[in-house]
This record gives sequence, C-alpha cells and structure tokens, in this order.
Amino acid sequence: MSRIGLKPITIPNGVEVKVDDKNFVEVKGPKGKIDQQLSPEMAIKIEDNIITISRPTESKKHKSLHGLTRTLMANMIDGVVEEFSKTLEIQGTGYRAQKQGKKLVLNLGFSHPIEMEDPEGIVVEVPQPNKIVIKGIDKQKVGNYAAVIRSYREPEPYKGKGVRYEGEMVRRKVGKTGK
Repeated sequence: MSRIGLKPITIPNGVEVKVDDKNFVEVKGPKGKIDQQLSPEMAIKIEDNIITISRPTESKKHKSLHGLTRTLMANMIDGVVEEFSKTLEIQGTGYRAQKQGKKLVLNLGFSHPIEMEDPEGIVVEVPQPNKIVIKGIDKQKVGNYAAVIRSYREPEPYKGKGVRYEGEMVRRKVGKTGK
C-alpha cells in the first residue's frame, strides 16, 4: 500500500491546475508555469481544490507509479508557490565563482575558468565568491544543475577541497605519514 500516493494534495489559493485525459498536467502559480506528462495509467481527480490519485490495480508497477505521480504533482504545486533552491559551497585556495551576465564563471584550479550558461527557468546567484545559490520552480532542473556544477570538482577526502552542497559532510581520510 502506497502511503505517499494515498495522501491528498490541497491546491493553495492563486494556483491553477489543469489535467487532460492523458494526464498532461499544467500548473500555473505566482512564480510561473510548469507542465509535465505524468503516467496515463494513474487516475487523477480534482474536486474542491483537493487532488486525489488512484491506481487501477495492485501490481508492483502501479504501486510504485502511485507514489511517484503524487510526489511529482506535489512538487509542481510547491514550485510555483515557493521556489526550490540549492546552495553550493566552494572550498579551496583560489577556488571561486562569479556571475557575468547570464554566465556562471568557476575557477576550480584548472588551467582555464569554466563558463556555464544559466539554463532556462533557473536563476543562479553568487552572494559570495565561495557560495552559489541555484533557484527555480522545477525541482528536477535545480537539482540537476547543482549536480553538474558539483561534478566539475567534487570534494576530495584528504583536504576537503572542492564544490559541496551546503551542510554536506565530507569524510576525511588521514594522509601518508613521513619518516
């Protein structure tokens, strides 16, 4: 039994949700508009600003799709009401980030700076040279862009240098001992 899939989703004021017969969902809110094709096998009903999702059978596939569909719908509604954000921290001597128009420029110890164009629907802020804040209404795009930035220089275990998520703990290793 899917505990997540059974929870109803309440639609907040100022948010408009449209679902067609093939489960193409459009959500409009104060922060923007987002649309996504969800599984056509699930039954999505909207009654009195409450969304309920039901599955046709008790098969393993339908049970897993039930919770997934409900979570995707809830994330779309949360995104248009209040943006998702990820914060990255840069640690290391000479490692820094800066914003040049719509480009993010990273100096991560390579012989050249890394220039990245901001994806559509994503806002990148650099409040400090060692901090990057990524915001957007689509949770998947925000998380994916943060992972791409982090992949250029993941934190290494000996000195802890690199790009990490805010609050991420890096397991440190003891280096070689000399005689």
